[in-house]
Amino acid sequence: MATKFSEFTAAEMRPAMIDSQLRTNDVIDPAVVGAMAAVPREAYVPAALAGVAYMDRAIALGHGRVLNPPLVTGRMLVAAAVRPGMRVLLVGSATGYSAALLALIGAEVHALEEEGELMASAQSAVNNANIHWAEGPLAAGLPDAAPFDRIIIEGAIDILPETLATQLAEGGRLVAARREGAVTRLVQGVKAGGALPLRSFADMDVAPLPGFAAPAGFQF
Repeated sequence: MATKFSEFTAAEMRPAMIDSQLRTNDVIDPAVVGAMAAVPREAYVPAALAGVAYMDRAIALGHGRVLNPPLVTGRMLVAAAVRPGMRVLLVGSATGYSAALLALIGAEVHALEEEGELMASAQSAVNNANIHWAEGPLAAGLPDAAPFDRIIIEGAIDILPETLATQLAEGGRLVAARREGAVTRLVQGVKAGGALPLRSFADMDVAPLPGFAAPAGFQF
C-alpha cells in the first residue's frame, strides 16, 4: 500500500530536499533557496506522484514532458541570476513550478507553453499577477513581449533558434540545457554585441523539449 502523502510530510520533505540536494551542490543563493523552500513542489505534479515530488528525479507530467529534478531547477535559477523586477521569458513552463519560483523571487514572468492541458494545470496551481501565461510554439518565443532580461528554457535543446536569441536584451542572460551527443549539459550565455555564445557549467540529466531538435547532419 502506498504511503499517504500529507502536508505534514511535505513540510518535512521540502527542507530535506534543500539540505541534501541543493545546498550540497552549490545551490545556496538566498533568493533561490528561499523560493524553493516556500513553493509546494507537490502542487505541480500529478496527484498520484505527489509522494515523490521531492525526490532527486524527473517526474512525468504527461504529453511527453517532465518536471525537472530539483537540482536541475536550482542550478538553472542560480545561473540565471534573476533579480526583482527583471522580465523573464520561461520557455516550456509546463505545470508552472518554475514560474511560481520566479514570481516569488520578484520577476515579471512570461510563461510560454504549447500544451494547453499543462498550461491549464499551471494556471490552477498558481495565481500570481507577476505571471503572464501564453500558449504557443516554444521555439517561437514571445516576440511581441520582447526584449527580456532573462530567458530560461525548461528542457534540453539541440540548437538555439535565432528567433529566441533575438528576444534577449543586450546584456541579458539565457540559461538552458544542451544535448551534445549522449551528454546533456546546462549552458548559459550573456548577450554582448548581438552575439550569444553559450558555455556549459554542469552535466545534468534533462529531458528534451519539443521543437528544438537539430536538423539532420547538424554538428556542434
